[in-house]
Amino acid sequence: MEIAARLSEAGKEYKTGESTIVALQPTTTEFRTGEITLLVGPSGSGKTTLLSLLGSVIYPTMGKVWVGDTCVNDLSEKELAKLRLKHIGFVFQGFNLLAPLNALENVMEPLLLQGVSRKEAKRRAMKLIRQFGMEDRIYNLPRNLSGGQQQRIAIARSLITDPKLILCDEPTASLDHKSAKMVMEMLSQLSLDNRAVIVVTHDVRLKKYADRTIYVSEGRISETAIEDEF
Repeated sequence: MEIAARLSEAGKEYKTGESTIVALQPTTTEFRTGEITLLVGPSGSGKTTLLSLLGSVIYPTMGKVWVGDTCVNDLSEKELAKLRLKHIGFVFQGFNLLAPLNALENVMEPLLLQGVSRKEAKRRAMKLIRQFGMEDRIYNLPRNLSGGQQQRIAIARSLITDPKLILCDEPTASLDHKSAKMVMEMLSQLSLDNRAVIVVTHDVRLKKYADRTIYVSEGRISETAIEDEF
C-alpha cells in the first residue's frame, strides 16, 4: 500500500468580521491505497472541510496537505485544477452529472478536458461502462436514469483518469437501500484495486464496508469515538 493523501497539522479557519470559525482543528493523518475509509459525524462537524482539503478544493489555513507526493500548499489555483483532474476522482450525493450529456459523454468528459482524442476517450469510457453493467444505458440522459444508475455512471466518470484517490460525499444519501448497498460494494471493490477510497457519511450503518472509520466532531478527528455520539 502507498500513501494516496496525507495531512500534517493541517487545519482550516474562516474569518467573518471579527470572528474566527475553526472548521477543522490541526490534523495529522494519512490515507493509503487499498483501504476504504469512512468519515462519520454530524452536520457541521468538519467532515466536508476535511474532504475539501483532501480534494484540493481549498487551501489549509495551517499545516500542509499532500496528494501523493505533491504538496497542495505550493500550487497555484490552475495547478490545483490540474491535480484534481488527473489524480482525484469525485463522487457526489447529487451525482453532478452534466444534464445535456448522455451517460457515455459524461464518463468521457474528464478525458476530453485532458486533451485526449474523442475516439480514445470513447474507447476507454466504454470499457469502464461495461464493467459497471451500464452499456445498455450509454445514450440515456441523466434524467432518464434511476438514482442508482446515475451514481454508477458518476463512479465510472470518477475512475476514467485512473486516480489513486476517490473522494465520495454522501454517495448513498439519495439512494434506496438496494442501490446504496450496490454502490458501497462497488466502492469497496475499488479500494482493493490499489486506490484510496474516502467516504463522507452520516450513516454509521455503512461502517461494515469500511477498513477504517474516522469520527469527526467539532473540527476534531478520532478513530476511537463512540458511535452513539453520532
